[in-house]
Amino acid sequence: MALPSKTNLFFFNFSVINMAFNGTEGNPIDHSIASEWTKNYREASPGKLIAHFFGRDVLLNILAQENCQGIRFYYGLDGEVQQILAVGADNEENDQLDGNSIVADESTDSPPRSGQDNILNS
Repeated sequence: MALPSKTNLFFFNFSVINMAFNGTEGNPIDHSIASEWTKNYREASPGKLIAHFFGRDVLLNILAQENCQGIRFYYGLDGEVQQILAVGADNEENDQLDGNSIVADESTDSPPRSGQDNILNS
């Protein structure tokens, strides 16, 4: 079998992507953008939950886990009820799911507990 000529060979230069969390991921966004996005969701999903609230204690407990760089949130369904789960993620982008880690649920749903009307919830 003859080898292909150099004109038929393709060479690709791939960059190595840094695949590690360092705790600086995410940025604040303008309130007007947040308002637009939440309005878009509410209009596309009438009658559905619009938010979940986790208290500081469970979030701080997740963040205090060894090697935790932040929190990943998962969407889920419990029958027909929309849920959100929170789990720590380490610097290698892995969910922290060993026997001693925390996966948080039982957040407070909004509605009904949405607080005062504001640009994000009404």
